[in-house]
Amino acid sequence: MIVINNIEEMAKYYNSKTNTYEFVGSKERQDVKFTFDLRIKSNIYAGNINAWHIKAGNIDAGNIKAGDIKAEDIKAWDIKAGDIKAGNIDADDINAGNIDADDISYYAVCVSYQNIKCKSITGRRENAKHICLDGKIILKEDSEC
Repeated sequence: MIVINNIEEMAKYYNSKTNTYEFVGSKERQDVKFTFDLRIKSNIYAGNINAWHIKAGNIDAGNIKAGDIKAEDIKAWDIKAGDIKAGNIDADDINAGNIDADDISYYAVCVSYQNIKCKSITGRRENAKHICLDGKIILKEDSEC
């Protein structure tokens, strides 16, 4: 696992052509842990991400564990987070405090402890479930997006 303690340590992973921090070694994505609140306007491409707060352009990762995530688009296998605010989310499973997104696509389960606010939410498995334990699912109108 690559441990990043500050923004300066990320410089060697930056690809200016794609505006992406690429955590890749031997042609495989590397796991990365951020020990600080990460706020960048770039994209992140990594294996698994472990962080407290992430604010980035697009995130493409294996599994994401974070307190809060803010991004344009998120593509991941599993997401475990406090709050998520994103454009589009494409994941296997999602477990979060609050979710505010445009379109959400997940494989089997999407769970929010509070609310899910989105334009659309779709499970790809036949008996997929999305639930809010203590809140509700709020469908956004196009004018809200």
